[in-house]
Parts: sequence; structure tokens; C-alpha cells
Amino acid sequence: MDDANMCIAIAISLLMILICAMATYGAYKRRAAWIVPFFCYQIFDFALSALVAITVLVYPNSIQEYIRQLPPNFPYKEDAMSVNSTCLVLVVLLFISILLAFKGYLISCVWNCYRYINGRNNSDVLVYVTSNDSTVLLPPYDDATVTGAAKEPPPPYVSA
Repeated sequence: MDDANMCIAIAISLLMILICAMATYGAYKRRAAWIVPFFCYQIFDFALSALVAITVLVYPNSIQEYIRQLPPNFPYKEDAMSVNSTCLVLVVLLFISILLAFKGYLISCVWNCYRYINGRNNSDVLVYVTSNDSTVLLPPYDDATVTGAAKEPPPPYVSA
């Protein structure tokens, strides 16, 4: 690597550390806006991985070309070259599919964290929608507990 590529790699690494630290801080302090950059990075990474999968589907011979370009001392290079091209494409697609499923799961985890923090910050009035599409506004928890405590106790139990 030359100096220009090394500087770019260091800048990207520092940016990723900053974005991850922001997401951790935002989850800890319950600030949803701090999680959004990490979520955007995850979506971008998922899209790039999906493009790699599409490239493997459209140009299946590119895998063999990539293996040929590897250094001669790369481990298992000869074994990978001896595998049938179709089988190699299926193995690579299976690996990429598993990776995409895992990335999708992590995206849903971050999205659920974002929704949870947003929901906790906006918990003044809860809206409950019934099956007949009539909307009922529920009172805040503090008001409901105060009015419930002001009621008279039930009459004493009388044995028959």
C-alpha cells in the first residue's frame, strides 16, 4: 500500500470508530438521533453486499478470475481452482446469503433499538386502536394511578 491509500484507510477506520462510539453513546444515554449514522452505515453495507451477490450471479466466471489473481502462496488456492465453477458459485452465494441474513438481523436489532428509544421519549399519551378502527386515547400512567387510588375500597366480605 502506498501512503495515499494508507491515509484513506486510516481516515475510514477512524470514522467507523467514531460512528460506532456515537451509536453506543446514543443507546446508553437514550438519544435516538445518535444511532441514525450507524443505522445508515449498516444499510449502506447491506446494499454493497447485495451488489456483490448480484455480481456473482451475473458474472459467475469472475470468481475463478479472482482466485487466479491471488498470490501463489495463498492457502488452498489450488484446491479452490480445482472445484467445479458452478459448485464454487453456489458455495460463494450460500456464504453471501448467510452473511446478508445476519446483516439483516443486525439492522433489525438497531432499528428496534431506535424505535424503543423513540417510544420511550414520546410516552406522554398512548394511542390504542381497536379492531373496529375507533381510536381510544389512554391517559398517562401517573394520572391513571392517581384516579385509581382515590376510589373507595370494596365492601367487606360477608360470609353466607
